[in-house]
Amino acid sequence: MTVTGIITALIVGLIVGVLGRLVVPGRQNMPIWLTIVVGIIAAFLGTLIANAIGISTDTPGVDWGELLCQVVVAAIGVALVAGFAGRGRRAL
Repeated sequence: MTVTGIITALIVGLIVGVLGRLVVPGRQNMPIWLTIVVGIIAAFLGTLIANAIGISTDTPGVDWGELLCQVVVAAIGVALVAGFAGRGRRAL
């Protein structure tokens, strides 16, 4: 993987993670680095899911179906991580 690919993955992960945080209602107490990690994982999983169900194609523009899958996976990931982080903080 090239440096450009890594930087692109980080930027896409940040955007997808932030969109996932916006979709989940309420306040999420999680740091931005964790949002980026969830976003990167969601970007990869969302792309795999979109390819598996056949909505991801090689288009010259933005693939909205793939992006929707990525944001949904990111929202689920943010909700799970924020829920686990919130439980840990309440227990302390």
